Amino acid sequence: MARTVGIVGARGHTGAELIRLLAAHPGFELAAVSSRELDGQRVTEHVSGFHGELRYASLAHDELGSLGLDAWVLALPNGKSDACIASLAESGAEPVIVDLSADHRFDDDWYYGLPELTRDTYAGQRRIANPGCYASAMQLAVAPVRDLVEGPVQCFGVSGYSGAGTAPSDRNDADKLRDNLMPYALVDHLHEREVTRHLGTPVEFMPHVAPHFRGITLTANMHLRTPMERDAVEARYRERYRDEPLLRVTGDAPWVSRIAGHHGVEVGGFTLSADGRRLVVVATLDNLLKGAATQALQNLNLAFGYPEAEGIPLD
Repeated sequence: MARTVGIVGARGHTGAELIRLLAAHPGFELAAVSSRELDGQRVTEHVSGFHGELRYASLAHDELGSLGLDAWVLALPNGKSDACIASLAESGAEPVIVDLSADHRFDDDWYYGLPELTRDTYAGQRRIANPGCYASAMQLAVAPVRDLVEGPVQCFGVSGYSGAGTAPSDRNDADKLRDNLMPYALVDHLHEREVTRHLGTPVEFMPHVAPHFRGITLTANMHLRTPMERDAVEARYRERYRDEPLLRVTGDAPWVSRIAGHHGVEVGGFTLSADGRRLVVVATLDNLLKGAATQALQNLNLAFGYPEAEGIPLD
């Protein structure tokens, strides 16, 4: 029998991607999509590729538990998830909850779900914090050599403007972004703190928004304790990610245009200084997919015992 799943905050870009993925998954039934703005409207009117009679509903927090669903994905802005979580707890319901916001990424009572790096720590937790998009790219770019890193890792990130959400702002204003690269939150960004905590090494992060719609390019600059050769570095990455269906290691630096609309991550462009002590690595991923919706589905698969890549189109 299919497991029932609901989405709270389904109107945004990530919500649409989640709807497509869950509707096509053989083991899940998309049973509820909550949006105040789209209340009563058919999902087919807003999500291309979706078929069915399901309609958006404006669900109050205290209604969620009464629906008796097996899982909820919370696609809400930061600071908004706790009311839903409290309501579900008060109702006595014990669904799996996947929170896409940053609200519980620093909470040891929640499983931090970056499967390629943390799946071995999953022990049946019902509450799962989905990592941030930039944070996922940074950790996957650094993890295979983390034990060799000396001092802070500097990460320069460029994201498509879909990462700024649908609420109007300078960072998703196509006119202001045209022929432009917009820096923001250059010190103490949330993802900087997130990666420092979960990777266990200091990270300095400088994010920017570009005119393209989707996709992240993350360039990580690392200083190493001991000199390395390029072939040895690449071999480390290939061995670490050898069995990961959603991660591809490339010799050349990956391009964001090649990852947009795809569910995986590309890591490559391994470049060393002449003394072998400075390493630069590039990672790309789609911020709406592997940076959000695809990773949420990986975590749902893990929670319900399905193969981790079940329902995820592999290129």
